[in-house]
Amino acid sequence: MKRILLWLFAGAAACAQQSGLMSRKAVLEVSRQTTNLMESTSVAMPELGRAGRSLVENARQDAKAIEGGATFNHSAVWYRFLTSVRVYLQLSDAMPKPHPFAEEARRQLIALRDSYDRLEAHYRELLESKERQLRSPDRDNLRRYQEANRSLGPPPAGEQRVVFLGDSITDGWRLNEYFSGKPYVNRGIGGQITGEMLGRFAADVMDLKPAAVVILAGTNDLARGVPLAAIRNNLIMIADLAGLYRIKLILASLLPVSDYHKDNDASFERSTARPPAVILELNKWLEALCKQRGYTYVDYFSATADEKGMLKAELADDGLHPNADGYRIMGPIVQAAIDRTLAPPPARPRRGKKPETAP
Repeated sequence: MKRILLWLFAGAAACAQQSGLMSRKAVLEVSRQTTNLMESTSVAMPELGRAGRSLVENARQDAKAIEGGATFNHSAVWYRFLTSVRVYLQLSDAMPKPHPFAEEARRQLIALRDSYDRLEAHYRELLESKERQLRSPDRDNLRRYQEANRSLGPPPAGEQRVVFLGDSITDGWRLNEYFSGKPYVNRGIGGQITGEMLGRFAADVMDLKPAAVVILAGTNDLARGVPLAAIRNNLIMIADLAGLYRIKLILASLLPVSDYHKDNDASFERSTARPPAVILELNKWLEALCKQRGYTYVDYFSATADEKGMLKAELADDGLHPNADGYRIMGPIVQAAIDRTLAPPPARPRRGKKPETAP
């Protein structure tokens, strides 16, 4: 990775020394501006247009992929995109300019170099943040609930504790408000994928000795391009651990997503990173696994999807995370699932004594 960085940034001594990642909105704006400037300068410099035609097209395709969402932070796509822009700039320096050279075209080349510098700084910080995450001694964020777990202690005798394990959808759910008086414990962490939940399952679930665990996971995996096979493997390992420690398992469907709020923020276009067809496929697998193994399946999807299979506009303000109305719909659904799961088995009918037979 470091060799790639050295190669990519060779000759970029004039790069703006910026720190920190740009916002998603800013990145999208600058990447669009970059491709627009490449196209306009190729018109102003016909020789550059001929020599750099493939670079402009490649940059346009990669910018489109970045804007799509699923590959927004994908290192390989960023590498290709920035390479195309950098080589195009090198060509613009080497190519003879028309005489007289329009002042507007000169300003566009300066703006293109500035846009490249901003995106290059963003990409550098993106890679460094990924390396810091990989080097982190607490990749799965076990520290988040370390003190809370210590303070909580084991459940009192007779208490049927339930742990909710998940990502930001669980993290943002104020369980005490929606399930007043219930011994429910929230162990959601925003942004996590199933592999990270598996990594903290012992500390945040098993050690709390719950009667049951509610798992809502997978949407972030889809957004990060984690293969379905890997998601399934992680959930099966979580299920096996729960069974080993006699914790009853409640698996929740992924919620639908929607693009209804993208006019408020471009990042609220959710269906590209989390394709509805893939959500349905994973939900079908979850339901089948529950039937096969006797787990409880919680179907949030059917209650929150509209006729298009999208998350109902009124149930989320960003197309992904439920608002108060969304949680009010989800609450009774999961409560009914918990009641079914923790209900005592039906009593067996008592057998009467066999009638005595005469000697």
